[in-house]
Amino acid sequence: MITIGILTVPDPARKFKGNHDNFVEIVKTARRRRVSAYVITTRDLHLRHPRILAYEYDQKENRWKERWIPVPQVIYNRIPSREYEQRPEVRQVIEECLRSPRTRLYNPYFFNKWHLFQWLSSSKSTRRHIPETRKYTSSMPLLPLLKRHPVLYLKPEEGKAGMGIMRIRRTGGSQPAYILTIQQKRSSESRRFESLAAMRQHLNAMIGGEDYIVQQGVPLATLNDSPFDLRVLVQKDGQGKWALTGIGARVAGESSITTHVPRGGSIRKPSKLLQACFGPVRTKMILARAGRASVSIARQIERSSGHMLGEMSMDLGVDRKGKLWFFEANSRPMKFDEPKIRRKSLERLIDFCIFLHRQNRSRPRAVYYA
Repeated sequence: MITIGILTVPDPARKFKGNHDNFVEIVKTARRRRVSAYVITTRDLHLRHPRILAYEYDQKENRWKERWIPVPQVIYNRIPSREYEQRPEVRQVIEECLRSPRTRLYNPYFFNKWHLFQWLSSSKSTRRHIPETRKYTSSMPLLPLLKRHPVLYLKPEEGKAGMGIMRIRRTGGSQPAYILTIQQKRSSESRRFESLAAMRQHLNAMIGGEDYIVQQGVPLATLNDSPFDLRVLVQKDGQGKWALTGIGARVAGESSITTHVPRGGSIRKPSKLLQACFGPVRTKMILARAGRASVSIARQIERSSGHMLGEMSMDLGVDRKGKLWFFEANSRPMKFDEPKIRRKSLERLIDFCIFLHRQNRSRPRAVYYA
């Protein structure tokens, strides 16, 4: 019997952190495949012990019960945030899992945005999808970038779901002004500066000591003047190969500078959005290219990261000419709301865990599957 451990961190109020509904769906999908899946916490995962404390979902009582189980053969990392991941005791558990011959853990860490763009810029096959990106410093010259790209985005290297994103727009004319827009919870706030120096002083105060990247603004395709992008899920399948699971679309909310749903974005069908801009023939071509590009990007990220990965979601932009741009990848994707993508993602998750279990344990850990 294959045992999967869904790894998270403890929570005194709810037994463990994370999306409990998501965990229930994973457990139910696993059971249909005759696979056992339990939630385990970093507090209780002791690889040298013959048995560990885990949480089993009781479907009849609709609750989680404690149970002692053998150490799982495969561990699915669902530690919910970077803050928890960076705790020394959590990092220690992850490192022990990566070293252990008894179990296989994949997607060990959240991605860093600067690292992602460095990795993807180093490959000819993925470089063409990357906007011009620089690591932000308080003294870097912004004017040359703004002359090339009238709109720039600043993104925290460790940000998630649009948190902390800012936009700089340079107005035209003989005496240009600078508009700094800051993403709030569900809207955005703008401030106008008559000089770059004044804007820069305010910007540096906002950023403080946090690590940011600065990136070329891409003129995205729009629906009723609202920009949209594609939300793509790629996973490894039952043969350990990267494959497209599904493509969704997100439209930016009113007064928002991102398309993220937690920031006011809305979910739409990608085919309808693209057809309104490009027609049915080009839409089919764009979606096919998006699928191929996302698989190529996933391969390059895995090769460069040095770790075994099994899934990631991506934000891909489509500009007004139909070109694809990579904006972000998440190693711990949130559940997709599209039912077809959701079902397929759960099945693929279990298929890949079964594949890992069946692998020859003597296979070198540095070998990955494209």
